[in-house]
Amino acid sequence: MSFATETKNELARFVPEKKCCMLAEIAGFMRMAGSIRLVGGGKFKIVMTTTNPAVARHYKTLIRTYFSIDTEVEVGRSTALKKSNEYTLSIGADSLSEQILRETGILMVKEGMNVISDGIYDGLIKSKCCRRAYLRGAFLAAGTINDPEKVCHFEINAGTENLAKELRRLMNTFTDINAKIVARRKGYGVYLKKNEQVRDALGIMEAGGMFLKFDNAMMMKELRGKSQRGANLDNANIDKALRAAEAQIGWIKKIEVKKGLDYLSPKLRETAKMRLQHPELGIAELGQMMEPPLKKSGINNRLRRIEEIANTL
Repeated sequence: MSFATETKNELARFVPEKKCCMLAEIAGFMRMAGSIRLVGGGKFKIVMTTTNPAVARHYKTLIRTYFSIDTEVEVGRSTALKKSNEYTLSIGADSLSEQILRETGILMVKEGMNVISDGIYDGLIKSKCCRRAYLRGAFLAAGTINDPEKVCHFEINAGTENLAKELRRLMNTFTDINAKIVARRKGYGVYLKKNEQVRDALGIMEAGGMFLKFDNAMMMKELRGKSQRGANLDNANIDKALRAAEAQIGWIKKIEVKKGLDYLSPKLRETAKMRLQHPELGIAELGQMMEPPLKKSGINNRLRRIEEIANTL
């Protein structure tokens, strides 16, 4: 099961306590997943679709709780390629569809004419709890979130640019959230990419379990990153030490061939022989092999003197 599906399944189990939040969540889902069909006589039919059965059950229950009506649910195939079920929730003209459209801010009156709005009705999202609910509904309708172990990405697809801007405005009312918009082949995506913002979005929508799972994945990913960076640094240091040792052995062998190691002072000769015997050791370890042991600075001074002598030959 994908991370996005797990998230939607958890959110589908969350039932708002307040009636205002119920309406805001229904409106968010209906705005993103719904369409309106004329059925004659100026009447409307509302059709909402989802591929998640838990989401379909959730909104059938939520609409019944708030509006005291039953929605019709039909099951079909979404596409030939995906071969997944598509659940269609319908509210007919006889089931208060026009009233529902008006309450959710989708059907408005302008200059005496019914107009389908292209935005989010501010009256639904005055309070923070209702903004949370609206965002939850929008995500359950048209949202996706990547597994935090992979590329971090949260996105809700909006059909029009104006709706995307309205959704971005809603999301950015929450602290530390900075949603952005990108044009897609179908519609516009309102998205978050930063780890902390995606995690916070889960908390805002009341997905507590997935918030903790995401947070834990972030910490594990960070630990693995630090471990890998440490390993890379260790490897780089080892490579550097080996290159230095190779150069030092080169100086010593040059002196040995041209003059012999007895050409060196006793202390330098001891250091040269120890380096030839232990090419794998770092400077600190090499110093500990001396009698008496030397600090890194002492060994470095001797090796530097050996280099100077080799360069004069």
